[in-house]
Amino acid sequence: MPAQAGRWGRFSEHQARQLQRQVQAKEERIVELEMENAVLHLRMAQCRGMTGEAGSAAAGLCRRCLEQDPPGRSTPPAAPQLHRGVQVGVQKLKQDIKALRASSLAAFRACREHLQDGLSAVEAAVQGAQLCHQALLAWQSKVGQLERSLQEADARYQLEKQKRRVLHNRLVELKGNIRVHCRIRPLLPFDKEFGDPASQDSSVPAGVVHAIDDETVLVKCAQPAHPLINKTYNFERVYGPEESQQVVFGDVCPLLTSLIDGYNVCIMAYGQTGCGKSYTMLGPHSKEERIPPWGPHSDLGIMPRAAGELFRLIAENPSRRLQVDLSIVEVYNNNIFDLLAKAHGMAASGCRREALTTKDARREVPLLTREPVHSAEDFVALAAGSLRLRAELATLVHARSSRSHLIITATLTTGPAAGGSPADQQAERPPLEGRPASGSRGGASCGRAPAGSPGAQQPKEQVHAKLQLVDLAGSECAGVSGVTGSALRETSFINRSLAALADVLGALSERRDHIPYRNSQLTHFLQDVLGGDAKLLVMLCVSPCRKHVAETLQCLGFGARARQVQRGQASGGSPAPRKPR
Repeated sequence: MPAQAGRWGRFSEHQARQLQRQVQAKEERIVELEMENAVLHLRMAQCRGMTGEAGSAAAGLCRRCLEQDPPGRSTPPAAPQLHRGVQVGVQKLKQDIKALRASSLAAFRACREHLQDGLSAVEAAVQGAQLCHQALLAWQSKVGQLERSLQEADARYQLEKQKRRVLHNRLVELKGNIRVHCRIRPLLPFDKEFGDPASQDSSVPAGVVHAIDDETVLVKCAQPAHPLINKTYNFERVYGPEESQQVVFGDVCPLLTSLIDGYNVCIMAYGQTGCGKSYTMLGPHSKEERIPPWGPHSDLGIMPRAAGELFRLIAENPSRRLQVDLSIVEVYNNNIFDLLAKAHGMAASGCRREALTTKDARREVPLLTREPVHSAEDFVALAAGSLRLRAELATLVHARSSRSHLIITATLTTGPAAGGSPADQQAERPPLEGRPASGSRGGASCGRAPAGSPGAQQPKEQVHAKLQLVDLAGSECAGVSGVTGSALRETSFINRSLAALADVLGALSERRDHIPYRNSQLTHFLQDVLGGDAKLLVMLCVSPCRKHVAETLQCLGFGARARQVQRGQASGGSPAPRKPR
């Protein structure tokens, strides 16, 4: 019974709400009709007023007629006609009032119907808007879900990509392959000055070398009357024109940790002249100094950044007591010159050095000057002072074309602590985390040589590891650069030394028994790096210009051959002996 009573109660409430709505609708209808009735009464009053005025006018006219014609006088025939005319006018006026009332009612009904149609259309539009809003909310929810799914997929992709890169680096380390990175420089103002069509004609694509992703380079090879040919090259890392020096150094930085761990490390910039090798390795040119002053600088190259990172890592673990010695040489016209000795005022003939090969197939450079540095500022200042002595020449391709191969070597050594004996230092020297140490190396090339006394030795020090930063001179076409005379001879030596470097890498990739290191002083000096145990990173620098596409393809082909070199697992120990020539 309570449930039934509740059901009847709800039914009564529903019926009451319906009746209330009906009453409200009736009241609204009554209000509308009252408004219509008031409007009609107003119009009828106006019509009655008009009728009264017409009757009054007719009565006045009749009185005037009677006054002019007394009753005894005979009525002219025009008076009855006038009276009839007035009656006809009154009847016509009444008909007009009826027609006006009928037309007003019809207009009122039409307006009401039009208003109802408008209200119906508004209600339908409101309902449609509500439906669209609900659909929009549903789509927004779906879009949010898809965005979250996309972010999760991208995060998983980046994680897998990082894992793949780590595994690839481990594989490269196990194989001992040479890591090859490629950097595409942006189009520069002097490209337009030297008549590059991609820089002058807006209809020509701006550049023919593109970074497809961070591992692939695309070169568009177009020749007149020939179809377009696209060539792709894959490397460990590819940098587009917009990527900064900091991004480039971010991929180089882990090699410095390997340096502290006891691995020999070499970073080499290769490419044609004017493609940004010195900018990548050293930073932008300045009028006062070859290297920007040490400090927060967005355009600092690999060398000053590596110096800062090296001393930061040394400061993190002072127990190793690592010391840094610096040597700087240039290979000019197939001769090795000691730039530190030249900076100390020594004659050019006295700065010339020779690379020798020991019985255990190691490379040594007797009498090579090595100076200690204790901070990144000292490192950069010493390098900047020596680089002012590097051979340079203005050509049609580059205003400051380097005419020699620059090699900066930072040797990390461990020596006895201040006030301690060599035996104590040897006992306290931490192990290289399971990696074989380089051991004590004899010869003048390994001992520290203070300023003014090249070749002085401290045999009690042990070489921990070496960092070599190599800024190769650019390959050059004499017809394009416009060099003559002695500059043409320099170009010949540069191209021959780079060809010798390519021959060495080709022999290593084919695993020949004979490696032609001695075909050039450059390859002889870098023998331990190319065929030894060092972790070698080759930074290919290429120009995007169409006029340089031949040199670009040659540079990318060099990098592709370098990636095929397998030297065995890199370590801090001795290199595998090979047969030099």
